[in-house]
Amino acid sequence: MSSSLDHKDLFLKIIVAVLSIVALIPVFSIVYELVIRGLPVITGAGLKFFTKTAPAPGDRLYGIGPALVGTVELALISTAIGIPIAFFTGVLIETFRESRISQIVNIIAKSLMEIPTVLIGMLVYILLVVPTKTFSIISGGIALALVMMPYTLTYIEESLNQVQYKYIEAGYGLGMNKKQVAFKVMVPIAKRGVVVGILIGITKALGETAPLLFTIGAARNTINWNPLEPGDAIPLLIFDYIQSPYDNMKDIAWGSALVLFVLFAILYSSIRLFVKRVRI
Repeated sequence: MSSSLDHKDLFLKIIVAVLSIVALIPVFSIVYELVIRGLPVITGAGLKFFTKTAPAPGDRLYGIGPALVGTVELALISTAIGIPIAFFTGVLIETFRESRISQIVNIIAKSLMEIPTVLIGMLVYILLVVPTKTFSIISGGIALALVMMPYTLTYIEESLNQVQYKYIEAGYGLGMNKKQVAFKVMVPIAKRGVVVGILIGITKALGETAPLLFTIGAARNTINWNPLEPGDAIPLLIFDYIQSPYDNMKDIAWGSALVLFVLFAILYSSIRLFVKRVRI
């Protein structure tokens, strides 16, 4: 009987291993394609790839300086706007879960997750770009903040929800009110989960293209440090250049895709590191 169970266990392990390998083949294929096509572009251009502006059609290879700077600016702006709102909303929902206001806020926040991101970009275009009569990096940052908020909020809320009630009860036993229990007991215990939620939100925002189509203007001729003026972003550059009939622009798109993949890899590695260390 024991031998039969061992054979079944071994058989199931083999099936799981084979299916896992099959599932990973598309991932490795994508990574291989990015490295094969993107790495020669980056190494051929050197540091200029990260500092120079976009090329003219058919011209020699230039760089992604404006898109790289714009991506950093968008990440900073969207994080500065989206993360505090998501954090305090998550604390509100978890602390006052029975409150009617908390329930309404939760429904509205979670519904943003179901809205196509292109519609969020159009909304920001109507409310901000049209009245100001100009595209801007800050408009893109606001759009990305709306995209990242529900994801960050959901993870923060779940992390706070996993805090064992005995710690919450102990806080009340010490005479704390709900707000003090939330910020002095629950948040410190769930802090690693909160950090993971923030990283997930940033990662989600960095990969978005649709909200930027209507907001930042794709200004690629100069590196713009002013968030009130038009700018560019790596996902938007990839979207535009990969459709170009010019080989040099397609090469830049592949190089940009590899840069974006490396950024994602760094963020996801950070997430995995924090996930392993979460103890609630």
